[in-house]
Amino acid sequence: MTDRIELRGLRVSAVIGVLDEERERAQPLQLDLELERNFLDAALSDDVTLTTDYAAVSAVAVEVATTGRFLLLETLAHRVAREVLALDEAIEAVTVSVAKLRPPVPQDLATAGVRCRVSR
Repeated sequence: MTDRIELRGLRVSAVIGVLDEERERAQPLQLDLELERNFLDAALSDDVTLTTDYAAVSAVAVEVATTGRFLLLETLAHRVAREVLALDEAIEAVTVSVAKLRPPVPQDLATAGVRCRVSR
């Protein structure tokens, strides 16, 4: 599979983390999604109905992130991946990256994140 749809820089605020301060308020996250699927038919015909709906994928990711209250980024990433696969049977695999934009560590760390790939 060489075709990929990339959705980069999806920003959400979500309650996630193990520290008390992280459980009390939402914090900024960034999600990147890479969908593996064949889109040759869509490309050749220029027919939007033959590809994956980017807005629907983004909406699923936002819904999972904002309605869940996860301890781990790992859990969020896998949950988003599974929900995206359920959205469109043409998607063969999805890679989800999730990064905390203000990680609660004493070091000067720009982001802390995870990435997972889930396939059918």
